[in-house]
Amino acid sequence: MTNHQLNLNTDYTHDNDKVYIDQIDRQILVLLQQDARMSISDIAESVHLSATPCARRIRRLEEAGIITGYHTEVSPQKLGYSLSIYIAVSMDRHTAERFAEFETKIQSFNEVVSCSIVTGRSEDYLLKVVVRNMAHYEEFLLHRLNRIEGVSQVHTSFELREVFNRGVIGT
Repeated sequence: MTNHQLNLNTDYTHDNDKVYIDQIDRQILVLLQQDARMSISDIAESVHLSATPCARRIRRLEEAGIITGYHTEVSPQKLGYSLSIYIAVSMDRHTAERFAEFETKIQSFNEVVSCSIVTGRSEDYLLKVVVRNMAHYEEFLLHRLNRIEGVSQVHTSFELREVFNRGVIGT
């Protein structure tokens, strides 16, 4: 058995927080990412298992923290959010308290769909924001984002088109 294979009757092995899974687990993950509402019996049939071992594998993937939740994807455009924007944010001070205050505040804005601390650039955070139009963006930028204590500079890039967006499946 290689490092990337797993016997159904063994536990998942951890190596520096990496969990080794086999090809059947990967197939299950692909199927669930394509349709999280897929029934256990349909998944089992697709991966050539019976329902009970398939359900056991899914439960183990959840317990190992590989599957962290089940989500509904929505179309921002159909909800009226036609602009996607990446905003790089610089902070005035690099203290744990300043960053914690920013992170708490930014989570309260529904327009922010992701927020990451980044390196390799002069900015500290990279946000992905969705808004209805330029007026909505202006209100968000001037009346909310720039008013967070500690925000010293922002750089904006508008997304022309998302080429793809996918979940991670280990190889």
